[in-house]
Amino acid sequence: MRYLVTGGAGFIGSHLTEALLRRGDHVIVVDNFNDYYDPARKRRNLADAQAMAGFTLVEADFCDQALMTEVFARYQPQKIAHVGAIAGPRPSMLRPLLYEHVNISGTVVLLELARQHEVQNFVMASTSSVYGKTDKIPFVETDPTDRPLSPYAATKKACEVLSYSFHQLYSMPATVVRFFTVYGPRSRPDMTPFLFVEPMLDGRPIKLFNGGVEVYRDWTYVGDIVAGVLAALDRNLPYEIFNLGNAHPVQLIDFVHTLERVTGLRARIEKVPMPATDPPITFADVSKAGRLLDYQPRVAIEEGLGRFWQWYQRDVLAARGRR
Repeated sequence: MRYLVTGGAGFIGSHLTEALLRRGDHVIVVDNFNDYYDPARKRRNLADAQAMAGFTLVEADFCDQALMTEVFARYQPQKIAHVGAIAGPRPSMLRPLLYEHVNISGTVVLLELARQHEVQNFVMASTSSVYGKTDKIPFVETDPTDRPLSPYAATKKACEVLSYSFHQLYSMPATVVRFFTVYGPRSRPDMTPFLFVEPMLDGRPIKLFNGGVEVYRDWTYVGDIVAGVLAALDRNLPYEIFNLGNAHPVQLIDFVHTLERVTGLRARIEKVPMPATDPPITFADVSKAGRLLDYQPRVAIEEGLGRFWQWYQRDVLAARGRR
């Protein structure tokens, strides 16, 4: 089977690429290695994949319709995992036009080419951010998602709706997977574990919303996320939306204490206000994914952070000449 994976050099995309290659599939990775964070780190993410049979790298912007038309014509992907995007609720406040261009226009380019080439399945990564601020927990796929708190969340909601439009017009199988606070090896520098470990190493304070109290996140290990995406790719469902989370929210201060135990470092805490882009809690109901995808999150927070810390020491600190 031939898969096209957008953002395949990124955090989740590189793990997904390796998982597909390990089971014998052919993977065409499309990534433009933009400078959202160090492109060299993204290239290191692909080091193992590049040594595996069936791997193809196309350095391209998936928003480029002409170039992507050539990619589809040449490689004829049978299924698409669209995990590439400009991510992050808070940065989207500063560059909403960029988020609209990449996340919405880029997705339309891929949906239209998928339609033209009659792909067997189009799986699109969305986010728990589409739920916004709600008192209804846990979050269920049928909950209202029409009041996003950030341009980022709004673009992802738009992509969900566009996926449905292409499905209902052309009977194209499309599945939306909503990720909940993904963490693990290869995480981006703007993600929480990374943002906390860096100052902890240097003895600087970490900024905690509300001091870490009454702020909960449904931390989900990247390997569990990949398992869910693989299941969605394999099912070829007509149109579905799935929460992919851990279903066990952790209070932010408890997350910090766990990180202290795993790393042996001490965290100095600076209390800061909760930003308008962030809800106080994310909490996935994963019962639908369990029924239809056999999705079962397996990695507990301490084990997952341990794997993150091992990678951080081996990759990030080693690249800086530190141990």
